[in-house]
Amino acid sequence: MKIIKRLPGLPVERALAVLSGRWKAVILYVLLEGPQRTCELENRIAGISQKVLIEQLRALEEHGMVSRQASARESQGYRLTSLGESLRPVLYSLIEWGTHHAIELDEADTLLPCSAVVRDRAIQ
Repeated sequence: MKIIKRLPGLPVERALAVLSGRWKAVILYVLLEGPQRTCELENRIAGISQKVLIEQLRALEEHGMVSRQASARESQGYRLTSLGESLRPVLYSLIEWGTHHAIELDEADTLLPCSAVVRDRAIQ
């Protein structure tokens, strides 16, 4: 099954299409820490279902952002590709801009810390 629809021609629209979705940016943010098994990602991201996680990972894989690593000894894991890793400064800039936006609109009190959605890797 092909997940990717034809991506927009304008670069900004293409970038937004690749990142769009409730969980893609969160998944990428978590994978910035390094490769993780599917069950680790599911445990670390509060509120994501296994079905949605797999769908989002497949879409990110098709977009070239993550790669799947399977081995006989362990369940499959995912890591950022070099293309996915190139999003590191973009994701951090988006976090900073999101904070700035909330402050400018006097909505800073509505912001959540990342720990509200992403659990610490050591606490699973």
